Amino acid sequence: MNLDLTGKTALVTGGSMGLGRAMAAAFHGAGANVALLARRREPLEEARAAIEAQAGGRVGTYPCDVTDPAQIESALAAAATDLGTIDILVNNAGQSQTGRFEDLTDEIWQADLDLKLFAAIRFARALFPGMKERRWGRIVNILNTAAKAPPPGSAPTSVSRAAGMALTKVLAGEGAPHNVLVNALMIGSIKSDQIRRAYQRSGGDASFDDFVANAGKSLPMGRMGEAEECANVALFLVSEGASYLTGCAINMDGGLSRVV
Repeated sequence: MNLDLTGKTALVTGGSMGLGRAMAAAFHGAGANVALLARRREPLEEARAAIEAQAGGRVGTYPCDVTDPAQIESALAAAATDLGTIDILVNNAGQSQTGRFEDLTDEIWQADLDLKLFAAIRFARALFPGMKERRWGRIVNILNTAAKAPPPGSAPTSVSRAAGMALTKVLAGEGAPHNVLVNALMIGSIKSDQIRRAYQRSGGDASFDDFVANAGKSLPMGRMGEAEECANVALFLVSEGASYLTGCAINMDGGLSRVV
């Protein structure tokens, strides 16, 4: 199977930690140049140092608040100048904002949509035409299994993620004739920075590893997934190995979701 990304440039939002960093490392290891975007400079530089320690392409870091259109435009221009034409886009920036429906204000809804939906729209709108013109492109939207089967109390995240799934399908249909493939990864219980924040909020005496192990016992596979396991699937999706796969929303949840 051809997973080689030599000569390609990938841009990963939310690329300084967790899933984003793991995916960027996988792409870099396959030969791609990688642009890491996140809000804070220090975690970006830590991620760059760790990723550059392995063989691969070049790595660029670009502080960017993805809810700000001007910052998106500036980061895209800088990344293209430093690393070349962007061939692969991973829309990963986001967080799980949830609450009871009647408690969610317009401001909460708007902030969630700006972060998870409009950011993805803006990045795709900037890069999609060039991908079509060159007849090669990959977009992966990192979503959540709640987008397919939202439980009570899961808004606004489940709603914005469901919109992201619809965006995936629209882009896939328009990109397919031009060899621009667009898919989504539906994340379940994966060991990530969001899990670490949940551990910190728990205030328990258990270690982080014990917290993760206990949380994983109720899952079908008896454990949480690793960020690197998600990165392996993302690497496949952006490679030539997935050259006939587009418009799919793939559950990365160890069998947790009741929806295919």
